[in-house]
Amino acid sequence: MKRRVVVTGIGVVSPIGLNIKDFWSNLIAGKSGVDYITYFDTADFDTKFAAELKGFDPLNYMDKKLSQRVDPFTQYALASTEEALNDSGINLEKTDLERAGVVFGSGIGGMWTYHNQQINLYKRDGNPDRISPFFIPMLIADIAAGRISMKYKLKGPNYATISACTTSAHSIADSVMLIERGDADIMVTGGSEAVICPMGVGGFNSMKALSTRNDAPQKASRPFEKNRDGFVMGEGSATLVLEELEFAKSRGANIYAEITGFGLTADAFHITEPAPEGEGVGRAIRQAIKNSGMTVNDIDVINAHGTSTYYNDKNETLAIKNIFGERAYKIPVHSIKSMIGHLLGAAGAIEAISSILTLKNGIIPPTINYEEKDPECDLNYVTNTALKKDVKTVLSENSGFGGHNTAIVFRKFES
Repeated sequence: MKRRVVVTGIGVVSPIGLNIKDFWSNLIAGKSGVDYITYFDTADFDTKFAAELKGFDPLNYMDKKLSQRVDPFTQYALASTEEALNDSGINLEKTDLERAGVVFGSGIGGMWTYHNQQINLYKRDGNPDRISPFFIPMLIADIAAGRISMKYKLKGPNYATISACTTSAHSIADSVMLIERGDADIMVTGGSEAVICPMGVGGFNSMKALSTRNDAPQKASRPFEKNRDGFVMGEGSATLVLEELEFAKSRGANIYAEITGFGLTADAFHITEPAPEGEGVGRAIRQAIKNSGMTVNDIDVINAHGTSTYYNDKNETLAIKNIFGERAYKIPVHSIKSMIGHLLGAAGAIEAISSILTLKNGIIPPTINYEEKDPECDLNYVTNTALKKDVKTVLSENSGFGGHNTAIVFRKFES
């Protein structure tokens, strides 16, 4: 039998809350975290809004010296991890830290650091002596995992996953595998992203991927809705503490949920466009259900990728219909990106936490800004108002540029 893996701690910094309590209360209230960008002048940009972290102060989580030596994405990672480890109640001084590891990803890494160092270079006639010695350690996407490991002295497996918008879902899946095979008893996992910067927004604008609904930014992210015109960029971080079941029980841990299975697939089709009819993500969903020892009849809720782009939402809908058949029209489907935007590499982890809180509280957050039905997106979407429902299982699935697909099944813990 596989070693069972449970979730014992969660933490977030998000556009609608800098802790779990605020995040969840605003999520179920249908509050939008989207507004006009304040980080830089957007006069020349097609998109002038995003879901920024409002009120985040790194000095609440680290000293000034460290805050100046890590990129915002690492600041966010350290912040959400502090909350998750505190929430888990684990006493690290009484823990074998060689059996505790970190898999923590970022889809892009230190883009603000790259932006600022380029300015330093070219404002000074291209003199490379002006490049900070901390440039590379601040930039690289694995450094959040490294910093978490160093701060808490976690000496088990330690690395980053990088797979665009499936990054942190892959981090969770890898962490589950490491515990199942016996390489660790505790894994700190998740993802972080901070790319609301000129190159980030400009780059996605050049792809025509972002919404340009500049007259009503809070209504711009509208997954599965007929008038959607692109995704809204978000930022933040989400951390989960995973433990082997018997280890968690031995210390009397509070158990949020069990991770029963996952599916990992590739489209092998296109660098940005999903495979026709969501064939790749459909296979990931099928694998996750099979690996959980379940059937399609056992899934109560689908926490969708739901980016608010034409091709994703259309093909994701088709994938769900192809896998679940007629039952697809009965399963509640929702996308929290309608409120927090798309956190890119952190999306899978923050949506995993939303799924876990749905299991705990019996409330499915809404997909806000749903006004007009799209004939191509005709599932049972939870629209505009949260839905109270007794839930035992949630399937959370993600897709990413490069053709990556993930699906994870979370189940209410039963001893």
